[in-house]
Amino acid sequence: MYLQKRVAMPTKALRSEKLDLRLTRKAKSALRAAAAASNRSVSEFVLESALARAEEALADRRTFGLNAAQWKAFLAALDSPPRPLPRLERLFKEPGFFDSAARP
Repeated sequence: MYLQKRVAMPTKALRSEKLDLRLTRKAKSALRAAAAASNRSVSEFVLESALARAEEALADRRTFGLNAAQWKAFLAALDSPPRPLPRLERLFKEPGFFDSAARP
């Protein structure tokens, strides 16, 4: 059984941003046909498809699963003090580019 997850587009949100793209005549024809088969405008079809693909691409970067041992190690890492970073400490001691001391 095939289940399709549909990305809900907000109906009340004002869409003020624009995205232009170049495509071949064949690609445009395929998008028009797919949009018509889905009873959507080409814009709605492309936006829903792109958002669904974006969700897939970002899914593993938003959530991750851990077993009990991994969770315990993760919490221990979060609770442990940071390791010393001497180069970063030296960098913070130097005047910044916009600091008055850094200007000639």
